[in-house]
Amino acid sequence: MTRIVIIGGGPGGYEAALVAAQLGGEVTVVERDGLGGACVLTDCVPSKTLIATSTRMAVMSESAALGLQFSGGPDGIVGGLEVDLGLVNKRVKDLARAQSFDVAERLAYEDVRIVRGEARLTDPNTVTVDGVDLPADVVLIATGATPRVLPGAEPDGERILNWRQLYDLPELPEELIVVGSGVTGAELAGAYLSLGSKVTLVSSRDRILPSEDADAASVLQEVFLRRGMNVLSRSRAAGVQRTGDSVIVTLEDGRKVEGSHCLMTVGMEPNTRGIGLEKAGIELSRGFVKVDKVSRTAVSNIYAAGDCTGVLMLASVAAMQGRIAMWHALGEAVQPLKLGWVASNIFTDPEVATVGVSQKMIDAGEVNARTVMLPLFSNPRAKMQGFEDGFVKLFCRPSTGIVLGGVIVAPRASELILGLSIAVQQHLTVDQVAHTFAVYPSLSGSLTEASRRLMQESAY
Repeated sequence: MTRIVIIGGGPGGYEAALVAAQLGGEVTVVERDGLGGACVLTDCVPSKTLIATSTRMAVMSESAALGLQFSGGPDGIVGGLEVDLGLVNKRVKDLARAQSFDVAERLAYEDVRIVRGEARLTDPNTVTVDGVDLPADVVLIATGATPRVLPGAEPDGERILNWRQLYDLPELPEELIVVGSGVTGAELAGAYLSLGSKVTLVSSRDRILPSEDADAASVLQEVFLRRGMNVLSRSRAAGVQRTGDSVIVTLEDGRKVEGSHCLMTVGMEPNTRGIGLEKAGIELSRGFVKVDKVSRTAVSNIYAAGDCTGVLMLASVAAMQGRIAMWHALGEAVQPLKLGWVASNIFTDPEVATVGVSQKMIDAGEVNARTVMLPLFSNPRAKMQGFEDGFVKLFCRPSTGIVLGGVIVAPRASELILGLSIAVQQHLTVDQVAHTFAVYPSLSGSLTEASRRLMQESAY
């Protein structure tokens, strides 16, 4: 029986463990904090739970236009709503613990051995945990990553925070300064804005979400500004200082921004130090573990998955990397990881979901494609629900009409993107998508409508 030791119990680790156990491996997972890893305990699950609450708040706050009124407050619907952050955070942490428990139960059902502690590679075939050696025929490194700390802005857990420290706040931040306008910064800035905080978002670039679709980022920034967020573009933070019950963020140009709390969202650093990787012959790049498309490192029996590889910091990618690693290590048929098939979502309000080629690639001439973009307000279901912000954008090959990718900006775009993901992965044409029935009325009807427009315009 093949002995498999997995270092890390996050999505990359526990999904790999399930595959390996089902294929007959003798599997041990080493986890120092709790099963589910940071994804379940401090990052993805808690943040999306908080965002779910904030989205509900935003929907209720904007329901007056649909004829709904609260009688509980002097300002109508907004006046009748209050946020109990203690209860919100309790629910966040309870759900995270419950999800971690579910992962543990599933692994136990598959007879996966769990070892709590700090793991270190002694050699390519030995993992040592607190002085105990675990022999391994195959090792998977899935140690994740940690919030990057900006020198001069070290979190104190009370007023200067990283996103893992948010859920211990006793009260809603009165004036929250969010440093960093990438995915995490945009998601949490939007969430706390909807919950009632005054939010300033500090962006070092021309716009928020600088690495995402420009049209999508533009829509989201307009929504943020309309809802009262202060967005400081082309502004880079040089340091953060706490002064009693307030914080002062100093920008590189000398400007100062004062608030009650500061949230730092300036990237991630891999958890690869001090665990014996170099000693075992593992190659690193900027601290990340170098892997090929089947998750294998330079050492033939050692694989890696998840944020520690820096491939794409998504739970879905980590899980797939872990599965691919075990399929490959245990001799199963396996398809290498294809990043062009990865669907991603930004859990703002509205959400931003993407898959396949990007507008940037098309504009740069890297991909030849036809494009159509339909505004969400033209969709009948969107009109009924009062959704005005967003769009559906679809890309296809000019000659064949094969769907290459797309962008959806809409409520629950994370659910709508699956249809496009299937089309991209299965090489469907816009003709095939256009002839697929969509419910009427539905937001997904915009996908078939966009396909019909491309079908009419394409020359194939």
